[in-house]
Amino acid sequence: MPTSQDMTTDLHQGLLDALQHEVAVFARRAEQTRLGGTGQLRNSMDRAAYLLLNRLDREGPMGVKALAAGMGIDSSTVTRQVAPLVDTGLVKRTSHPEDGRAVVLQLSPRGQARLEEVRSSRRDLMAQVTEGWTEEERESFCTLLTRFNSALSARQAGLPPVETPAETPAAAASPEEGATEASPAS
Repeated sequence: MPTSQDMTTDLHQGLLDALQHEVAVFARRAEQTRLGGTGQLRNSMDRAAYLLLNRLDREGPMGVKALAAGMGIDSSTVTRQVAPLVDTGLVKRTSHPEDGRAVVLQLSPRGQARLEEVRSSRRDLMAQVTEGWTEEERESFCTLLTRFNSALSARQAGLPPVETPAETPAAAASPEEGATEASPAS
């Protein structure tokens, strides 16, 4: 298996320089807009809240430890990030159905409605940003971005690089399957 140094030597250095620069620009632009959507909902939900609500919606009620493990962050971070969501009624704490002593987090009806508002706004933003793109270009970008996120997640987890073909756009619709949402700022 080639080392990172071999890959840097083997690949065109200019391409890697361009790639790292574009990733840095993307990160800055994403933070500036927070990919918050359009209209009144723009910048109305931070990344951590969106990712937590999204995971609870897609996977259902779960405990803090399971939520943290699935997102690649520690339990104390999840506890800190969930607190304001509980306080505002977007998430509710309930008893575990099998072990009444354990607490699980669940998306509330208010949280479900709010999440759908934000998703809709973000879909509008993505449509606007990629307005001149073909459907194939959108699918290709989504597939490659999903693959890139999966590779970053694997690297962060200390796993070997993923060498499987890129995920299909259908799989990309459920990013929690292959990538975690971990980031230092989360």
